[in-house]
Amino acid sequence: MATIKSGTFVPLYGADKAPVPVKAFLLDTYPVTNAEFLAFVKQNPQWQKSKVKRLFADQNYLRHWASDESIGADAAKISNSPIVNVSWFAAKAYCECQGKRLPSVNEWEYAALASESKADATNDERFYQRSLEWYSQPNPQYLPPVQKSFRNYYGVYGMIGLVWEWTSDYNSAMLVDDARSTGSSDQQQFCGSGASNASNVKNYVAFMRYAFRSSLKANYTVANLGFRCAQSSKVSVAQK
Repeated sequence: MATIKSGTFVPLYGADKAPVPVKAFLLDTYPVTNAEFLAFVKQNPQWQKSKVKRLFADQNYLRHWASDESIGADAAKISNSPIVNVSWFAAKAYCECQGKRLPSVNEWEYAALASESKADATNDERFYQRSLEWYSQPNPQYLPPVQKSFRNYYGVYGMIGLVWEWTSDYNSAMLVDDARSTGSSDQQQFCGSGASNASNVKNYVAFMRYAFRSSLKANYTVANLGFRCAQSSKVSVAQK
């Protein structure tokens, strides 16, 4: 795991658009791979594709695998690629099995600000353009190995450029359709009003991430949505 030093950042959505603190934490260097998740389901058969309850994963859970304990004919091509088609419940269970947890939205977004050389590359136009270009690309037939992405300032690979990733509080930033039935305000229900409340309306890549997360339910599985684990740090390490 890599140490993400403590600091502050301005989330796309937050009270008064003020910087929020992020404590130092540990983050997996790579997203969880197919091979790693296969080892997990062999040890925890309740998470195998034929046995998982629909409450915890929809019908597309691990759809790219041949069977409960086999990736199948594509194993040689994707064993070291990010696991996808997994629900939030399954990702959370995997992390807890490792003695870890999913990162929060703020932790993930804070770590994803880093380019190869800067902890905060928010104002780096080349970094932003590269991120924008990746999000505009269709999914490849086979996702690349987790090492085939850029290594950022913290030594973490593939925060941007491999897959979208689950977070512990994935739908906490924006209101969703379900909020209408609760009688809550319907502000942010639509794209225009959601953007108007953003801290940086030019940060389209962050807006896509927040909007995507807010469209999810915990049992959803998506062909380009994976995860990595985090762990709270016992030592406070601050950015210089």
